Amino acid sequence: MSVLRVHEHSPYRQLVGVGGLGTGIFFALEGNHTLGRNESRSGRLLDVRDYCKLHIVMHYVAKLLGAGRGSFQVLPLGKVGSDAAGELVLGEMRAAGIDTRYVEVVAGKPTLFSVCFQYGDGCGGNITTSNSAAAELSTEDISRVSPLLRAAGPRTIALLVPEVSLEVRRHFLERATQAGAFRAASFTSAEIEPARQQGMFEQLDLVSLNEEETAQLAGEPFSESQPELFLNHCVDLLCGSFPELQVVMSAGRRGAYAITRNGWSHSPAPRVKVASTAGAGDCLLGGILAALVAGIPLCSPGSGTMSPAAAIEDALGFGVLLASYKVTSPHTIHPGASLAALLDFAGAAGIRIGSSIREQVTQAEPATVAEPARTGMRT
Repeated sequence: MSVLRVHEHSPYRQLVGVGGLGTGIFFALEGNHTLGRNESRSGRLLDVRDYCKLHIVMHYVAKLLGAGRGSFQVLPLGKVGSDAAGELVLGEMRAAGIDTRYVEVVAGKPTLFSVCFQYGDGCGGNITTSNSAAAELSTEDISRVSPLLRAAGPRTIALLVPEVSLEVRRHFLERATQAGAFRAASFTSAEIEPARQQGMFEQLDLVSLNEEETAQLAGEPFSESQPELFLNHCVDLLCGSFPELQVVMSAGRRGAYAITRNGWSHSPAPRVKVASTAGAGDCLLGGILAALVAGIPLCSPGSGTMSPAAAIEDALGFGVLLASYKVTSPHTIHPGASLAALLDFAGAAGIRIGSSIREQVTQAEPATVAEPARTGMRT
């Protein structure tokens, strides 16, 4: 099994994260008019497996690094219900090498669930349970992983993503900051301003956002026709307000950008047959974090747009490659995702993998993940 190399000199030894854990379903509605208040509408139930953000990001990190087979651990902190959906989520995470000892099973609460709907023109929305087990995660629960953060300190990546309260994520971020961990996050558009007011961006090392979310942070709309003006504005923002922050902006078919106080870089996306873009941004973040663990830099020296023919040498390009592979599947987690499959995908698409990444490819040891203890779990 091919994985990215993690050894005693690797910068990070564990990923600890908070966020939503759950599942969902997709409907393709008939007609393009907006669903009315008292309307009943027929729609096709799509063969799409949907998962929540923490699960998506951690799945790709675990698969690419061989978590549970070597020296790297992936540990989510979250809650699921005592139901079939909760069992499914726990089973799939464990199968990917994710250590679920800090995922609590809550009786009397459903696992986080989302019903997504799409109109014929591709627009749509979703309805997500507000009374799920994930909503039960509290600031007091953060104490369960605080010893992990303190023990590994700067060799920890602390990840905070939506679908649990912003208060819980802020508390986790404060504990991660005290421990000296590398802090990565994503937010929804509606969360950008509250997170900014609470000082969260000053504490982060990396944030992954889409164009709309980045525009919310920058206070300026993204211009598809003149992206350089927007990107330079973002560089100025980081220089003046968040000098330690690195921003990854996903841009759909255009790939993704890395923005730092020193400038910006662009990694274009290859042309592929798209089955679904759902989960691509979370996949992008997962690929970037896996590459950072292997010691691959976020972006290459200098700023500007990388040629589509250039070899992929950095974490940004690796993440874009993984997201491009993901969109060929209708599911938010590509069921065939692995490093070997990703390298085969790159070869078939004529994409060159640079030596900085190829040199980090190794073979994983046999799986050593034991059945997790059930200590501290409510049933």
